Amino acid sequence: MSREQSYVRVDNTLGNKLFDGANIIVLTIIALVTVLPFIYILAVSFTSPEEAAKGGFILFPKSFSLSAYQYIFSTDTLMRSLLVSIYVTTLGTAINLLLTCLMAYPLAKQTLRGRQPILMAVLFTMLFSGGLIPTYFVVSGMGLTNTLWSLMIPNAISAFNLIVLKNFFQQIPDGLEDSARIDGCTDVGVLFRIVIPLSMPAIATFGMFYAVSHWNQFFSAIIYINDSDKWPVQVLLREIVILAQSRIGDTGFDETAIQPQTIRMAVIVFATIPILLVYPFLQKHFAKGVMLGSVKG
Repeated sequence: MSREQSYVRVDNTLGNKLFDGANIIVLTIIALVTVLPFIYILAVSFTSPEEAAKGGFILFPKSFSLSAYQYIFSTDTLMRSLLVSIYVTTLGTAINLLLTCLMAYPLAKQTLRGRQPILMAVLFTMLFSGGLIPTYFVVSGMGLTNTLWSLMIPNAISAFNLIVLKNFFQQIPDGLEDSARIDGCTDVGVLFRIVIPLSMPAIATFGMFYAVSHWNQFFSAIIYINDSDKWPVQVLLREIVILAQSRIGDTGFDETAIQPQTIRMAVIVFATIPILLVYPFLQKHFAKGVMLGSVKG
């Protein structure tokens, strides 16, 4: 009997068929549990107020309606808040990645003086924080309150991302850096011409982490931003939901024309789709970047 025939016989055993069937059932259930909530949210957001008022689990709207989206776009401040979120997410992520790389690269070098105390200080911030009131005093003392910088500077470097990126940099062969220095590159040149291009999977992954954090920024904006013109989209959408629940009639929509449930779902869709569109462009780097750099200490 040939090796190929023995493999076919093993694959066709009853135990393997049962195992494959169980895997298919379990993975299908997990996929449905993951996907169905998104389908439900999207369906309710396009459902008419009458159908939404009946309740129940909706996977496809029987009566299509755009009233919820008309309501959340009834104010011209929504697009301004969207631009604020895009600005904070883009610039904040760039600042995060730049400062994280600039700190992780020297810490990856065993010859750095004071390396261990600095690493201990970084690890300390992962376990303990100053708390809300001291952090507010620091931000206020720096003159950052009621500015968009208050949403980007205080959390410019994540200690966890810094440690993992440092481990990633340590895996890059020293010979590559030595060759670049022989060709005349400075330490900064080695970082930006050799290290960062070779570390794009990790940098893309942490860029996604930082971008999602900035896009979902909510509590910090409430604490530090007093001017409603500088609110990010998450804060404005919260105000829209509260307004939909308590003062629908004041905005030109009566309670028979719109339902708070459809408003909430439309807000979730509006807040989720922009950042969700970024994932396909970084998906090829995401899994590799999460795994690499997490082995060595």
